[in-house]
Amino acid sequence: MAILTIAGVATAVSAFAFYRRWHLRWGATTAEHAGAMPGDDILSSATFTATRALTIEAPAECVWPWIVQVGYNRAGFYSYDRLDNLGRPSATTIDPRLQCIEVGDVAAPMASRATAATSFRVHSFDPGRCLVWAKPDSTWSWRLDPIDDGRRTRLVSRLKASYRPTPSLPLTVALMELADFPMMRRMLLGIRERAERLAGDDPACSRQRLEDT
Repeated sequence: MAILTIAGVATAVSAFAFYRRWHLRWGATTAEHAGAMPGDDILSSATFTATRALTIEAPAECVWPWIVQVGYNRAGFYSYDRLDNLGRPSATTIDPRLQCIEVGDVAAPMASRATAATSFRVHSFDPGRCLVWAKPDSTWSWRLDPIDDGRRTRLVSRLKASYRPTPSLPLTVALMELADFPMMRRMLLGIRERAERLAGDDPACSRQRLEDT
């Protein structure tokens, strides 16, 4: 019985290790996973780093607006709305009121009251190219790499977190290691779906058109 128990534990540990390695670099190339991202220097002691990526059949100008407006009481997270947006459907259109951002602005709020625990702040950005959100224990970076002469976009996202010894640490670890990936994967797919639809509606997808929407 003891041998079977040990074997079961070993199998579970191996399976989790495989899953963790897979989800921490889902969709990312070796170069994207190992390479530098904007904001990497903010949290040098991160204990959790996840780099995910996908290719979007649309120019960066069609992708950027969806990222900028992310958050609760904003456009939602384009993910599982019952879980991360209190059942409110995520936006399917660009809201021009949410497109103007400045360093220090609240970003990607996860609750109605923005605190250091429930929301990021805009740390830095280059419109249409990269965006970095940060809070004391984590950073969330986005990079939009144009490919095929700008007709398509490689969207790379990196989430870094530093686990702190608090009473809620077990819950934090469980959320980051188990719940983060399904939500993040769905979010990336949601951004892709919306950006590609926008590009189909407006092949030019110019920045001016987006700002005037």
